[in-house]
Amino acid sequence: MINENKIREACSSDRERGFKMLMNSFQVPIYNYIRRLVVSHEDAEDVLQEVFIRIFRHIDQFREESSLSTWIYRIATNESLRLLNSRKEEGVISAEDVQEELMSKLKASDYIDYENELAVKFQEAILSLPEKQRLVFNLRYYDELEYEEIARVLDSKVDTLKVNYHYAKEKIKEYILNR
Repeated sequence: MINENKIREACSSDRERGFKMLMNSFQVPIYNYIRRLVVSHEDAEDVLQEVFIRIFRHIDQFREESSLSTWIYRIATNESLRLLNSRKEEGVISAEDVQEELMSKLKASDYIDYENELAVKFQEAILSLPEKQRLVFNLRYYDELEYEEIARVLDSKVDTLKVNYHYAKEKIKEYILNR
């Protein structure tokens, strides 16, 4: 379990030591979260670096209106979406094209075990979801965040998130059964 109070105290008294504690605690879960959104290892590494640069620059501005992990997930979400949106803008490509690109990266990566056909279908199904549903699904299913925390990360209402998660699960089931 991550002791966020210790990390915040360390960041206040010795910024470098506190930041190292923060990185040791959050690097792996945030990398995994980002990787599920952007798929490629290289992109995930780039986004992760941007996330920790932002955190380092702005840790003193953290107002404790939410948990430290919520704040970090929000930064990771924003940076991941920034990368995906820049792809749309760079090549003036559609959201569908970005999804196709993510699918092809999934197939070319070592992210999942291709021996397990169901795992492949599951990841493809997640990538086929609309952006909001994909975000909610990843945060709830993989990161096991409560709806209240997801609401703070995504700046959304709990009831809306519950609906998005429900639809995401239904679309994933449908995708897996019909492919």
